[in-house]
Amino acid sequence: MVTNTQTNPTAVQGCLDDLGTPLHDVTFVIVDLETAGGRPGAQGITEIGAVKVRGGEVLGEFATLVDPGCAIPPQIQRLTGITTAMVHDAPKLASVLPAFFEFLGPDAVLVAHNAPFDVGFLTAAARDLEVPWPAPAVVDTVKLARALVPRDEVRNHRLGTLAAHFGASVNPNHRALADAQATVDVLHALLSRAGSLGVTSREELLSFSAKVPAARRRKATLADGLPAEPGVYVFENEDGKPLYVGTSGNIRTRVRSYFTASEKRREMGLMVDLAARVTPIPCATALEAHVREIRLIAEHRPRFNRRSSRPEKIAWLKITDEKFPRLSVVREQRADEATYLGPFRTMVAARLARDAVHDVRRIRQCTTPIRAKGGTACVLAEMDRCDAPCIGGITQPDYLDLVSRLRQELLNEPGSIVNDVEARLARLAGQERFEEARAGRDALIELLRGLDRHQRRAPIVNNPHLMAARPRRGGGWEFAVIRHGRLAASGASRPGQDPRLTIEALRATAEAVATPPAHRSAALEEETEVLLRWIARAGTRIVETDAPWVSPRDAATRYLDDLDPVVRRAHEAAAVESRLLAHPGQGRATTRQSSSPRSNPASRSRWE
Repeated sequence: MVTNTQTNPTAVQGCLDDLGTPLHDVTFVIVDLETAGGRPGAQGITEIGAVKVRGGEVLGEFATLVDPGCAIPPQIQRLTGITTAMVHDAPKLASVLPAFFEFLGPDAVLVAHNAPFDVGFLTAAARDLEVPWPAPAVVDTVKLARALVPRDEVRNHRLGTLAAHFGASVNPNHRALADAQATVDVLHALLSRAGSLGVTSREELLSFSAKVPAARRRKATLADGLPAEPGVYVFENEDGKPLYVGTSGNIRTRVRSYFTASEKRREMGLMVDLAARVTPIPCATALEAHVREIRLIAEHRPRFNRRSSRPEKIAWLKITDEKFPRLSVVREQRADEATYLGPFRTMVAARLARDAVHDVRRIRQCTTPIRAKGGTACVLAEMDRCDAPCIGGITQPDYLDLVSRLRQELLNEPGSIVNDVEARLARLAGQERFEEARAGRDALIELLRGLDRHQRRAPIVNNPHLMAARPRRGGGWEFAVIRHGRLAASGASRPGQDPRLTIEALRATAEAVATPPAHRSAALEEETEVLLRWIARAGTRIVETDAPWVSPRDAATRYLDDLDPVVRRAHEAAAVESRLLAHPGQGRATTRQSSSPRSNPASRSRWE
């Protein structure tokens, strides 16, 4: 039996304060099942009862007996009152389940008391009958009650106990519809309590569960008054010292989530306990927010930013400026004549990269100065892995020629190094030295990653002025002004707005960035890397540039595609996005704009 009294809801004008779906606009479908046993798939469903509600109003009910295809055990008959004879002429689940899913609808939140039991039976039935499972959001009133109704208030959290405690209009009696109707009243009582703790939207309800200390819930007022805009938020202690820096597309909603059980990180709970205020920094674009986060973390070193920017972690592979140069791993670039390659994310990665080169090139590895011929050769020379300049095994001009060829390989075309390393790995594998081969492959990948960063960053750090644009979902453009690898300005134009106005404003107000030493970035390397990824995404256009924009195609990236699955997946994702941008109507990322930045990679251009 299905009755439906649903009416069209009244349209309400939303505002920024109402981002997220208010609970009074959420459709809930409260369901209860009776079964012939306790194991999904082993015993069938005997009855389904459900009630659809929104804003406290009942929109419809769904109730039917179901033929489980087996005899109902006596103990289940005594508990529910449903006998085998009662379900003899009932419809099979194959016809009932699609009807119930239609009643559920695409956007409703599914509610059940002890939801894992009911949802377990429904998902198992959908799988067995090959009926598509709608995968609704689920709220378990048992978990909700455990978080909101203490044990000193009720003896347990069973449906009958809660229904009596809250004065439900229907007494649950182990029949599906009656139990669902009782659960409706319990749900409304629990939502009322959750509302007093700041849970006012669908998103907050779905993230609210289990036990959160009352003192932490009371701190949810720290989110009051925060802007519902994209940007950066900074948790601070009583002394104003930053504890944690984060970014979000909606500052207020994100900060609120720290005071619910959706935040499961223990250290974040401690951070919230210490926090006294939250400082918001609204940003024009997500790119600006990301960059501000990097700068703030590097400046303040917040205690709770574990995955944070630590400039001292990066390393460089240096071809030293000596009579007989060698490869060295260093923390920073100096104002000398040496060649620096990288950055590498860690010293360990840089050392692995150096090892990959040492395995196939006969460059010296000893650190002692070479003054004259003679002496004792090192172990590497005895193993024929070095030309031994320390004992005069190679002249300086010949050695410098070897280093020059190596520098050219590393800077421009590492193909010969890659081939030589792979030949070595094949020999190791043929000798069943698989651990060594695997370590050698990992070292090669680290080398290529560092070389890839070096080659990609050169055009951006050497460019005094670059402006690029990306289409925004929903229309309009977001812009970035980048100078010597540093974000100097960011802004966005609205749909239908002439983007030239934004371009002129950014050009006039962008930060003046001093020219850094050659081949160095004017920003933290992590910031430069973020800007590079933003530019490399499909759909980005170069608006104007003071220097040619060159992105290498046949350098390290070419080999990384074959060796590094992380890079390959990133490139595949970019290809998908490119197709979506090119073909409207094929995905969420589809964007069309009547006017677009004119790309001129060789010189500064105007919007036309």
